[in-house]
Amino acid sequence: MRTRRLFYLWLVLFLAAIPLVLLARALAEGGWTMAEAAILALAALIAPWAANLGASALIGFAVLMRKQDPLRIVWPEMVLDKTAPITIHTALVLCIRNEDTAAVLARQRPLLQELAAAGLARQFALVVLSDTQDATHAEEEERAVASFRAGLPEGMRLLYRRRAHNEGFKAGNVMEFVRHRAAGFEAMVVLDADSAMTADCVLRLVRLMQANPRVALIQTLIVARPALSPFPRLFQFGMRHGMRAYAAGMAWWQGPDGPYWGHNAIIRIAPFRDHAALPTLPSGRQILSHDQVEAALLRGAGWEVWLDPLEQGSYEANPPTLLDFLARDLRWMAGNLQYFALLRLPLFRLMGRVQLVLATLLFLFSPIVCAIAALALVNAHDSAPAAAVSPLPGIAATILFATLFFAPKLLGALEVALKPLALRAWGGGMRFALSVAVEFVFYLLLLPISVINQTAAMGGMVLGKRIGWAPQAREDRAVPLVDAVRALWWHSAIGLAALLGFALASPLAFLWALPLFLGAVLAVPFCVATADPRLGLILVRRRICAIPEELDPASPFPLLVQR
Repeated sequence: MRTRRLFYLWLVLFLAAIPLVLLARALAEGGWTMAEAAILALAALIAPWAANLGASALIGFAVLMRKQDPLRIVWPEMVLDKTAPITIHTALVLCIRNEDTAAVLARQRPLLQELAAAGLARQFALVVLSDTQDATHAEEEERAVASFRAGLPEGMRLLYRRRAHNEGFKAGNVMEFVRHRAAGFEAMVVLDADSAMTADCVLRLVRLMQANPRVALIQTLIVARPALSPFPRLFQFGMRHGMRAYAAGMAWWQGPDGPYWGHNAIIRIAPFRDHAALPTLPSGRQILSHDQVEAALLRGAGWEVWLDPLEQGSYEANPPTLLDFLARDLRWMAGNLQYFALLRLPLFRLMGRVQLVLATLLFLFSPIVCAIAALALVNAHDSAPAAAVSPLPGIAATILFATLFFAPKLLGALEVALKPLALRAWGGGMRFALSVAVEFVFYLLLLPISVINQTAAMGGMVLGKRIGWAPQAREDRAVPLVDAVRALWWHSAIGLAALLGFALASPLAFLWALPLFLGAVLAVPFCVATADPRLGLILVRRRICAIPEELDPASPFPLLVQR
């Protein structure tokens, strides 16, 4: 593993250095201004993060292009007998809070039926852990659980508990279960309210856990279910082929120091109970984003955490609209930024701290990019000779930074395109190429909205504003124009002001800034259009941005095929 990590580090430094050298050459034209020096310094801060995306994607692409099982490549000492009997008892832990409980439970019915049909009902139990506080909602929840329990396959158990106080949020609920209510279970598969997993996937995880006694957690690669609504449909298409290469590369160099994404993972209960209790922040507040901290705590205690980078029956859903996505994004951001306060604790190994830093940089990227854009605008209006910028190396540096940032998507799409069977599963070459292009435009418009939103929220947090962990919206819905204007007018105002400022500087400066701010300018119509069910039906009927499960009549999600 040491050799792998040294190679990864060398690749990151190499990929980060090239655009930085070009940027320095562009900014040095005519001398240096304070704005130019600050731009280079800020670019040096985010270059390693962008290079990490490129390096991990390149390594992952090489892993996926080999004919071996990717998990076998990233985990050479893995032991797996695909026919081994299931000998441990596993809790399927479903965490809910103010959900449509009947719909949430219905998503688990196929898994329970498959396990029962395989004669494994007594080795598994569905454990529903609720943090619902509203009394009326709780009554509906209890009725839904009782109705679902009545229709369970023979021998399958359902255990239900609702806490009166949701101390520690989801992580606190799960820890209370493993400490006081997990007797008889050796492992648990943690599920979110939007999770769905196949029996084959769950049994593979259980067999891996049985055969590898030093492993405390195995995280699956989670992909989204087919969606009718335009926003999740477009978003999940890009994430699907974007995460493949990046996750495979990350698993290759991280090895037993892998990530935990909070759900669709199997966990060995004893080490989790003994070592994964979340510390309290120095401020006295509770940790919002628990998953990466729990993984780092397990590694700090000497247990292994692995990522299985292969798509094989592990699903979730994405937010149905732009507004829901932005709200979830800020919750994640608030949780990840708390990791700074944990880095000095003596509970983590070096790789655990690296995981926490990477999770934090995912969001610090936004204010740094905004600061670079603001400084570039100041420099563009500076008439001093030192403010001159050499166009060719400047454009080359911008393109290279963008290539590194989009490398997971680009290499993920290339991997599909180079595999005839995979390309056929995605609808064929022309449809896949069109879908990749459509999703790229979608993401290019989404990105500046998200970056501005995160940056403003961080500013609010500095001034004392708190971001909590409210229940998530999961059902498809349209967004009225008035709601989009109320939520996003200021994104558009910032985008318009920025583009006007660059246009007044020079045509070249305007063209450089256009892809950075166009999405913000169009935030309101973008929000309304990507929640419009009519656009969703057009995309479905033309099979644009369709994922393999949608195109396969034998998939776990056949309804969209029928549409």
